[in-house]
Amino acid sequence: MELKGRVAQLLAQQTGQGKRGTWRKQEFILETPGQYPKKVCLSVWGDKIDQYRLAAGDVVTVSVDLESREYNGRWYTEARAWRVEKTEGGQENPPPPMNDRFDQSVPASTDELPF
Repeated sequence: MELKGRVAQLLAQQTGQGKRGTWRKQEFILETPGQYPKKVCLSVWGDKIDQYRLAAGDVVTVSVDLESREYNGRWYTEARAWRVEKTEGGQENPPPPMNDRFDQSVPASTDELPF
């Protein structure tokens, strides 16, 4: 599964000790574009944390694996990012500068109509 969006927030990095040694996990919130943006919590594990170097505001395409596990009768789902590609330019569809939003050739005064 692939998601595109902007990194809205980086959560605190977590570490721990497991059967296979020490582990590290970095979770981040991805906000999808559109009329009704969605926020999705994704995780990056191990050395990929240093490889991707995510920052709030980065525009990215993320390949995600979904996995659910049962523990004591409850199910827990994790969305694990296995590939993150940053989009050049930093912003997805940035707004035009204020000076370019209005046609400068049309006078602002009503006394000087162009027709």
